[in-house]
Amino acid sequence: MTKALACLPMLALLLTASAFAADAPGAATAKAPAATAPVPKETKSVTQGSVTINGQAIKYTATAGTLILRDAKNEPTASMFYVAYTRDGADAKTRPLTFVYNGGPGSSSIWLEMGAFGPVRVEVSDAQATPPPPYGIVPNQYSLLDKSDLVFIDMVGSGYSRLVGKGEGKDFWGVDQDVASFGQFIQRYITANNRWNSPKYLLGESYGTTRSANLADWLQQNGVALNGVVLQSTILNYGDTMPGTDLEYITYLPSYAAIAWYHNKLPNKPAELAPFLEQVRAFARGEYADALFQGSKLPQSEYNDVLAKLVQYTGLSAQFLKNANLKVSPTQFRAELLRDEDRILGRYDARYEGINSDNAQAFPEYDPSDTGIGPAYTAAWNWYVKNRLRYETTETYRVTGYNIIGPWDWKHPLPGRRSFFTPPLPDVAANLGDAMRKNPHLKVFSANGYYDLATPFFKTEFDLDQLDLPPAIYKNIQFYYYPSGHMLYLHVPTLAKYKADLAKWYDETDNH
Repeated sequence: MTKALACLPMLALLLTASAFAADAPGAATAKAPAATAPVPKETKSVTQGSVTINGQAIKYTATAGTLILRDAKNEPTASMFYVAYTRDGADAKTRPLTFVYNGGPGSSSIWLEMGAFGPVRVEVSDAQATPPPPYGIVPNQYSLLDKSDLVFIDMVGSGYSRLVGKGEGKDFWGVDQDVASFGQFIQRYITANNRWNSPKYLLGESYGTTRSANLADWLQQNGVALNGVVLQSTILNYGDTMPGTDLEYITYLPSYAAIAWYHNKLPNKPAELAPFLEQVRAFARGEYADALFQGSKLPQSEYNDVLAKLVQYTGLSAQFLKNANLKVSPTQFRAELLRDEDRILGRYDARYEGINSDNAQAFPEYDPSDTGIGPAYTAAWNWYVKNRLRYETTETYRVTGYNIIGPWDWKHPLPGRRSFFTPPLPDVAANLGDAMRKNPHLKVFSANGYYDLATPFFKTEFDLDQLDLPPAIYKNIQFYYYPSGHMLYLHVPTLAKYKADLAKWYDETDNH
């Protein structure tokens, strides 16, 4: 399951390896002509369904199919798979249309489709490993279909989306290449389905938020103005919180506090979480940031004060914090907080607990919030696509695409005044700011889980505060927080609240 980067240190290693590979003997040797993959026809399976939302029966048409992408020479390069749900009898001119996808890069879209907003949902255990099959596959009363038509898209290389013709991985597997493919898909979809004049939205999770920020700008430049963008579990700038940077420790600290609060590890646990986190935010951006900036020059009295507050805010021992020089990485935190209980924490969702083979290890061996749900989603989707969507294919559905993250091209020139500079890791916050300045009506819904150690909520706040927006446009961003992890929908009460918040937001952003 790949919804966010599995590990930023691994990303740095991959980037370094790529740099060395370019200088290796034989690297300049001319490549053989690319093999030509068969070009299939565009496919489509259309079925009808109904789901009850807020007591109202919503009849819909489900279309599972593919669209062919083409290069500048009009030659086919990829076939992108999608599942669209459109409400029967709705007026396409006023009916919102939302394009939905997960992240990775390399993930299919089944997590948001089968877990959050599609008309059918798989039931999984909350904050613990889901038992083996049979799994509950039930109507989803929290679907977004009462507010918007939905198009779930699988990136090239994932799901049933494939390279065709002379298309190559390098044409799609990169920050900007990926956005161009999604942009072309959206243009093709709205053309084929006469939806150019419909209100349009993007909804992405994890790396899907990276894609959305960049894609909003790409679409704006190519004649498609958006009404809104939903960012769930956001990461916009990969470079400013690389492991070992002060900003990493600062932006993760409020998440540590929330997780320690959840697991009852705080020395004096506050009654309410939200007011407590305001204190931690203030400490993180103030006293703690200043202490890290001073480094070895930090006076002993200030050191002692910061240490005492870190114990209060993280639930970690003073000795461990001393040994860590007041700097705790998320992987260290996952291994340490429940060490006295012989447990590790989930990365995507720290409410989940697991067991290392050796409790003395400094890092977790796996992510229990990943392994605890992956088989359920995979099995449910494969049953659903055959039995409900009735989509027939001999292809294997790739929940996570093969060999995508390794060759991924992370280069992304910054727009505007800094366009001459390409950082080693992408920053798409500037693209979102660019799109919002050019379309001052564009609204942004930012959703984060308190217990997410993949994309911490304080880092989301930091990134969205760096868009260089005037106050009149910055107010178009609304922040929402939930007692869940990266995949907000794993906690059903959160899914219910998330859907209710989105429903209200859609009503407010729809110009009609």
